[in-house]
Amino acid sequence: MSSPGPYPAPQPPYAGYPVPPTGPRNGLGSAALVLAMLALVFSWSVIGGIAGGALAVVLGAAGRGRAQRGEADNGPIANAGIGLGALAIVVGAAFVPIWIGFLSEAGMGDYIDCMQRAGTDRPAQVQCENTFRERIQQDYSLPDGLSRP
Repeated sequence: MSSPGPYPAPQPPYAGYPVPPTGPRNGLGSAALVLAMLALVFSWSVIGGIAGGALAVVLGAAGRGRAQRGEADNGPIANAGIGLGALAIVVGAAFVPIWIGFLSEAGMGDYIDCMQRAGTDRPAQVQCENTFRERIQQDYSLPDGLSRP
C-alpha cells in the first residue's frame, strides 16, 4: 500500500458581494432650503435675513453643483434654497432703513451720547438707561413692567 499523497490545494475564496453603491448626497441642498426658510422668517432682524440668506445661497450653489455632477438628486431643492436665500437677503436689506428710522425716532442717538459721556461711571450709566427707558415707555405707551427683561 502506498502512502497517501499530499492534500489537494484548497479552493479559492469566494469573491463576495460587491460594495453597494453610495446614495445621493442631498445634505447641502436640503440644508440650503431649511436655512433659507429660517432666514426669511428672521429677515426682520436684518442679521438673520442677510447672513442666513447668504449662507443659504452658498449652500444651495454647492448643492446644485453636486446635483449637476450626479452626486445628488435634489437639484430643484437646492435651487429653491438659492432663490429663497436671495429673497431673504433682499427682505433683510429692506429692513435696514426701517430699523435705522425706528431707532432714530426712539432716541437711540441720545442714549448712545449719554452712555459715551457717562464712561465708566456706573450711576451715570444707570441714569442714561432709566432716561431712555422712560422715553420709550412714554412714546410707545408701555406699562412699567414690560420694558424690562
